[in-house]
Amino acid sequence: MLYGPEHVAEYQRTGGEVGHEWNGTVVLLLTTKGRVSGEPRTTPLIYQQDGDAYVIVASKGGAEDDPQWYKNLRADDRVTVQVRDDVFEARARTAADEERPRLWSKMTATWPAYDEYQTKTDRTIPVVVLERV
Repeated sequence: MLYGPEHVAEYQRTGGEVGHEWNGTVVLLLTTKGRVSGEPRTTPLIYQQDGDAYVIVASKGGAEDDPQWYKNLRADDRVTVQVRDDVFEARARTAADEERPRLWSKMTATWPAYDEYQTKTDRTIPVVVLERV
């Protein structure tokens, strides 16, 4: 399956039956408000649960710049999350320095390429915590 607009459409159409499992890991849909356009922007992202929260990584494959969805949630931390057929409002925050190493390890356990992505960039790749409101 593709990882982009088609992935989002199938995930939404099937309540995550198609698209939740992807390449040996799991994916949620994150909808942010475009910081310039004000329009909703939905992105499929690898995640892991941490207690009641969901954890995602703003890697952009190790690019020097943060992904657009991360810039959007930094401008407005209110987001919509879909995990399978569960759609809910959440607050997004960048993991605190003291929790980041544990959450980074959790995420690299599910997607080891994150470690490789970090070697490609001087920026510290953000780990994001999504907390249901």
